[in-house]
Amino acid sequence: MLRAHTVEQVRTAEAALLARLPEGALMQRAAAGLAYAVLDLLGGGYGRRVLLLVGSGDNGGDALHAGAVLARRGVQVEAWLLSSSAHEGGVAALRGAGGRIGTPGPTGRLDVVVDGIVGIGGRPGLRPDAVAALAHVAGVPVVAVDTPSGVDVDTGEISGSHVTADLTVTFGTHKVCHLVDPAAQACGALQLVDIGLDLPEAPVEALQAADVAALLPRPAADAHKYTRGVVGVRSGSAAYPGAALLSVAGAACGLAGMVRYDGDPAALDLVRAAHPEVVGPGRVQAWVVGSGSDDGAEDALRAAVADGVPIVVDADALAFARLTRGRPAVLTPHAGELARLLGVERADVEARWLEHARRAAREHDAVVLLKGRHTVVARPDGRARVTTTGTPWLATAGAGDVLGGLVGALLATGLDPFDAASVGSWLHGAAATLAAQDGPIVASDVAAALPDLLATLTTR
Repeated sequence: MLRAHTVEQVRTAEAALLARLPEGALMQRAAAGLAYAVLDLLGGGYGRRVLLLVGSGDNGGDALHAGAVLARRGVQVEAWLLSSSAHEGGVAALRGAGGRIGTPGPTGRLDVVVDGIVGIGGRPGLRPDAVAALAHVAGVPVVAVDTPSGVDVDTGEISGSHVTADLTVTFGTHKVCHLVDPAAQACGALQLVDIGLDLPEAPVEALQAADVAALLPRPAADAHKYTRGVVGVRSGSAAYPGAALLSVAGAACGLAGMVRYDGDPAALDLVRAAHPEVVGPGRVQAWVVGSGSDDGAEDALRAAVADGVPIVVDADALAFARLTRGRPAVLTPHAGELARLLGVERADVEARWLEHARRAAREHDAVVLLKGRHTVVARPDGRARVTTTGTPWLATAGAGDVLGGLVGALLATGLDPFDAASVGSWLHGAAATLAAQDGPIVASDVAAALPDLLATLTTR
């Protein structure tokens, strides 16, 4: 599990560790990890040129001490001090190793810029002098120390100017901004350096392949189709029959023992032709409602609620999400749909993904799966998971229908709504990546890739 902690949690853990270590030892650990990450990126040290942008915080000290390590490895290191209170020990270490202190201005060839401008406690945005310094090195690869300067570390939000890194080297644990957009987009690749922190439970997580494999349901030796779970699908309409086909395709990935289709008759022949194993109405352990349901969405959702089983509420049914309050449910909006649910602008949701997902989960007393580049899954108590699998090619019509069916199948097997939503989202993104192979895909390709993906995970 990849865990992302808050600034307060990190500072508390650092203080506890510092009390047991010699002075400066923790910074040396971080600086060494940073220096070797830069060397890996450079492919060697001798003759390379690295510029350090240094502010007043500990991140600036980390950058300076890492610069001293790099200088001793033959790197030409220069630091621009953007604060009069730069870390004195770090400045002395850099000078002692042969590095130099320079002045912001035009540069010659540079191989890497190290962003040590603002620490994790800094406010979002950058001062004008930092913006001017960054303008001098535009186009040079950037390695951010801990987090890209200028982003909001605890929320993943961005307001004003900020660094966009090619690589972010973070210490002890990931921070929320590493996972949550839009700040996550500014981080580039992530590299974690273990510095020995003892941390509490994280408020934000990201499942990894091993976590998903551990959560996936597996049939017992004496299993039959009913004990493995039955998922019902109420989706599609005369206007959107394909939505039914795609929802069923996600549900019929093989995780549940049976799929029942109880949707619009206009889609029934389409579903039967593509999935002869799908049967008609009957008892289920979970419902998937709303994809392409058009004017029938409210009636379909009311009928599902009456069964008293967990429900995936998608697309057209989201307008009636209030009906599921107090019942196990997963709401699966994209940013525009969530904006309508909350009565805000779409741009507000896209600026504050985590805040709005948590708010919707709290107000609707349900798990909310907010679909995006990094999908956010939030519980009413504020706990959240972020999905980091996927590909830009997944932004295609009908992909959300497949996701809803997949989450419904996981609910039917007995996973709780939070696990079903986060596992389903991870599988959906991973299947899209498998199907795409760096090329374009359509939604049905994602569903078709699920069995092969699941086979690799269930044999772990």
